[in-house]
Amino acid sequence: MILLVGASASGKTEIAKYLFRAHGIKKAVTHTTRMIRPSETPDIDYHFVSQAAFLAMKDQDAFVETTEYNGNYYGCSKAECADDKCIILDPNGIASFRKLNNPSIIVFYLRASETLREERMRGRGDEENAIQKRIFNDRKAFNDSLLPLADYVIDCETGSIEELGEKIYSIYREKVPA
Repeated sequence: MILLVGASASGKTEIAKYLFRAHGIKKAVTHTTRMIRPSETPDIDYHFVSQAAFLAMKDQDAFVETTEYNGNYYGCSKAECADDKCIILDPNGIASFRKLNNPSIIVFYLRASETLREERMRGRGDEENAIQKRIFNDRKAFNDSLLPLADYVIDCETGSIEELGEKIYSIYREKVPA
């Protein structure tokens, strides 16, 4: 399983999309209690569940990791963990996956400068207030203290999404042969 960790606009989502298009690496579909957005498809973007259902699954130890964000729960179920899958995590989720002691789980930390990330966020039309808030919050959450948690650090300053995706896929295949 490929774990992608990185600050906002470091390339996680685009690399995950590329890995699927080019190599069939599917995104692990996580559970959430938040309301579905008009652009989302149930069981493709998320498994949308009630808070009661989520907490019952948590009580049954069905999740590898869970988090609460903006009053909603999110979690990756153990059933979604498999070779040839990819998940995007925040730094707190890494430790939970490490506890599985699964050598097929490879953590890639995507490191990108604030300048590049700001350019990407502006390019996709994010509001300036939101950009500055994300940059500020990411300074605390994503820093060099993450380096020991990652199996590999990927420098996202050079190379296209495709090149970065190929690098990640090549490393993954070396560690987890098909």
